[in-house]
Amino acid sequence: MLIFGHPWVQTPSFKKVFSQEDIAKVSSEEVTLLEPLSDSIALAQYCQMQQKSFAVTVNTITEALFANALGSRYIICQQEDAIKIQSIAQEYLFDTKVLTLISSEKEIQKMAEHGIDGVLFPKAIIVD
Repeated sequence: MLIFGHPWVQTPSFKKVFSQEDIAKVSSEEVTLLEPLSDSIALAQYCQMQQKSFAVTVNTITEALFANALGSRYIICQQEDAIKIQSIAQEYLFDTKVLTLISSEKEIQKMAEHGIDGVLFPKAIIVD
């Protein structure tokens, strides 16, 4: 399981972006974060064309399928959605990893029991 934003594990931060100019400013130690997919299709396509690693928030299985097709490295969703999306990701052998937002270490075990690829603490998200 991937664990982002926990003090015991050194991982990249996720930097929210809102434009192509913002994407250009994301360092190689950070992951470009688009939110939500429905509002950031053009930016996802731009990242794909530039071969820029990115993550995107999704709210439905359909959005997760599109995020994977667009080459997203990570999809971020609520826990209930992650449980549904993870089985689809495994069935279709997604390259994209499914992450869910958590606020407590106690939630790690629950997500691991559901086979979720990873968890993301809010501390891992940078907003400028």
